[in-house]
Amino acid sequence: MKLSNFGFDLPNELLAEYPAENRDESRLMVLNRKEQTIEHKMFKDLIDYFNEDDVLILNNTKVFPARLYGNKEKTGARIEVFLLRELNEEQRLWDVLVDPARKIRIGNKLYFGDDDTLVAEVIDNTTSRGRTLRFLYDGSYREFRLKLNELGETPLPKYIKRDVEPDDEDRYQTIYAKKEGAVAAPTAGLHFSKHLLKRLEIKGINFAEVTLHVGLGTFNPVEVEDLSKHKMDSEEITIDSKAVDIVNRGINEKRRVCAVGTTVMRAVESSVSSSGMLNEMEGWTNKFIFPPYDFSIANCMVTNFHTPKSTLLMMVSAFAGHDFVKRAYEEAVKEKYKFYSYGDAMLII
Repeated sequence: MKLSNFGFDLPNELLAEYPAENRDESRLMVLNRKEQTIEHKMFKDLIDYFNEDDVLILNNTKVFPARLYGNKEKTGARIEVFLLRELNEEQRLWDVLVDPARKIRIGNKLYFGDDDTLVAEVIDNTTSRGRTLRFLYDGSYREFRLKLNELGETPLPKYIKRDVEPDDEDRYQTIYAKKEGAVAAPTAGLHFSKHLLKRLEIKGINFAEVTLHVGLGTFNPVEVEDLSKHKMDSEEITIDSKAVDIVNRGINEKRRVCAVGTTVMRAVESSVSSSGMLNEMEGWTNKFIFPPYDFSIANCMVTNFHTPKSTLLMMVSAFAGHDFVKRAYEEAVKEKYKFYSYGDAMLII
C-alpha cells in the first residue's frame, strides 16, 4: 500500500464545524466485514449490535486547554503557543509548537495574560515549528497549572475555522474523560452520552478503560509514498490490570471486543502478548498501523470519518479492508455524512 492509495475528494461542506445537538444523535454508518454490507443508523442504535458480556474499550484521556496566545517581548507580536508535552515538572519545561515560528528564536521571551504574570523563555529549537519553553511563574506548581488552564483555550483542530465557543469546553471532551494529558480529543468517544452508556451498562456490556494521551503526531501528514518509511510521534499509554482482565476475558469467551477509536486500537495493539492477549503497560508507543496488518485484540471498532491520506484512515483500512472502506467513504460523501472531530461515526463489526 502506498500513500496515494488513500486520497479522495472531500467537499468542504462535509467538514463538521459543530457537533450534533445531542451526542448520541449523530449518524452512524455500520460496516459488516463478513457480509460486506453497509447500513445507515443513528449513533444511539449502536446498542443493538452488542450483547451481554461484550466489551467496549474506552480511552479515558482528558483534553487540557493546550492553545495559548502570548506576546513577544519588545515587538508585542501575537504568538500562538500550542502545548504538546511537559518535559520537566520542576523546571516547568514544555515542548510546544509556535506560530508564526520564524519570529521565535532561542532567548526570546513571551508574555501571557493581561497582567503578564506568566512568562516563557525559548531555550531550544526542536523542529521547524517546535520549541522548548521554560515557563517563569511566581507560585507553586499547582498554581502554575491552574494559570495554564485559565489562560489556555480548548484546542479545536485547525480545520475548524470559527472561534472557540463556551460549549466547546464540554463538547470537545468525552463524558468519561478522567486523566488529563491529551492535546486532542479521542473523537470516536465524543458520540457517547450518559444515557447511552447507562443503557449499555444495563444491557450487561463491560467497559474497559485505557489511557492514551493523544498528541499532534496522530494528525501529522504522511509525506512519504512508501508508508513503511513514515515515523509516528510517540504518545503515552497506560493499560492497567483491571482493563487487561476485562479485555482478556472477552477474548477468551469469544465476545465482541470493541475499540472505541483509533487511539484505543493503537494502545491495545501496542501491548500484545505472544499468545495474542492484552498486557499491562505504562510507557510510550509510536506504533503505526497500515495495511496489511493482523489485529490481535479488538474484533470491532467505532471510529469517525477521517482525512484523506491520514494515518487514521490507514488504520481503519487495515481493519475493515481497503476496498470496503473506499466504498464506504464514497457512500459517506454521497449521503453527506459529516467528517472529522465533530462529524458522524462508523461502526465496523
